[in-house]
Amino acid sequence: MKNTMQFYGGYKAVITYNQEIGMFRGEFVGLNGGADFYAKDTEGLQREGQTSLKVFLRMCEEDGVSPKKPQGKFALRLDPETYYDASVAAAAHGLSLNQWITKAVQEAARD
Repeated sequence: MKNTMQFYGGYKAVITYNQEIGMFRGEFVGLNGGADFYAKDTEGLQREGQTSLKVFLRMCEEDGVSPKKPQGKFALRLDPETYYDASVAAAAHGLSLNQWITKAVQEAARD
């Protein structure tokens, strides 16, 4: 996956470049709070990301909260034409619309 870094425990961060300060910014996703870090190069990102994640996980443990956001359901609103086309495509593959969309999201998330 592009513009991401993986850390121990399967935690991932999205990496962007902040031109104003001339540094890369990493932001962990899927956490039950914010954890970000900055560095000028990939080695620094790895080091700072590990430090930021360790601090975040320690704080969660001290507070007795789960570090990860609860995952699961979300509502997807489609325009009528897209809904119809997706329903036809799902049926053509022998899947429910939910199964078909889940498969499409899984495939897209692997890129």
